[in-house]
Amino acid sequence: MNWGTGVVIAMIAFMAFILTFVYRSVVMDEYQHELVSEDYYKDELHYQEEIDKLNNAAKLNVNLSMSRTSEGLQLDFPADMDPESISGSIRIQRPSNKALDIELPIQLKGHRQLIPRERLVSGKYLISVDWKQGSSEYLFKEEIFY
Repeated sequence: MNWGTGVVIAMIAFMAFILTFVYRSVVMDEYQHELVSEDYYKDELHYQEEIDKLNNAAKLNVNLSMSRTSEGLQLDFPADMDPESISGSIRIQRPSNKALDIELPIQLKGHRQLIPRERLVSGKYLISVDWKQGSSEYLFKEEIFY
């Protein structure tokens, strides 16, 4: 065996590795790749509004907080806000599986909202709470591992 044959064998082995990698990452169902948003160009147009809402939430004396309880994921809204005047939505995204995404309206009991444990599968989630009180709009974003 001469050096030319070795180079050809090495090139064929490398190409086989690359093709196997491409097949496994694109075709196999266990490695699903989904977009975070189907309309990401349209979402980009509203990005400044999102930044303003995040800044409003950062200016609060006490921001929204999350905690894991035995019953599920508990969201605690600021105590100085009137819970009856708060409206908005909670979006829970699972980056690895779009089927596990959850979108809920805000329905407070006191200053709290509970997302039942049964609705959440173990893994990484992106939580986005968009709420409004009076003329002020707020946004809270956090990444959690449940």
